[in-house]
Amino acid sequence: MSRIGKKSIPVPGGVKVAVNAASRTVSIEGPKGKTSFVYRPEVKVDFSEAEKAIACTVDDPAKIDVGNRRAYWGTTRATLNNMVAGVTKGYERKLEIVGVGWDAKVAGKKITLKLGYADPIELAIPDGLTVDRRTGRERHHHRHRPPEGRSLRFAHPQQAQAGAVQRQGREVLRRSHPAQAGQGLRRLIPGPTNALTKL
Repeated sequence: MSRIGKKSIPVPGGVKVAVNAASRTVSIEGPKGKTSFVYRPEVKVDFSEAEKAIACTVDDPAKIDVGNRRAYWGTTRATLNNMVAGVTKGYERKLEIVGVGWDAKVAGKKITLKLGYADPIELAIPDGLTVDRRTGRERHHHRHRPPEGRSLRFAHPQQAQAGAVQRQGREVLRRSHPAQAGQGLRRLIPGPTNALTKL
């Protein structure tokens, strides 16, 4: 079975779902707009009004490993889940700019990127898209942190947590360095310094 495909998709209140099995089309409408998707013939999609959930299955479970049914199953479920999120919350992507002199500025309907090239890159912001950038204390913090190379990358919470753990690890290593361990213990433990030899 597909680990992703077998999970049902909860549908929030205020979202309308219509499944047309004849044309294999799913239409989803919510506060942010309306979208539709035509799924593969190897996949079946059902919407339960009572449970307010969308379920995806394959047309023939006995042939789950024949062709690409397993991949189509998971991809269909992931696409429909993204559609539900899109019509309710909208899509959001966070980019992180790392590098000395690298920057981004938003002016009106245009964004200017300085990414190490001779000239800045100017991009028009499409209609319906909102672009925001960090300013103030957050930007000040990022500017003065240790350099980590140069890149324009997606910012994921998992990466931020991993970076925090790595920084914690470096702090622990610095504090437990043999050259500094004695100094720290002398400040914490009263009495003669020769008592440290027993620790």
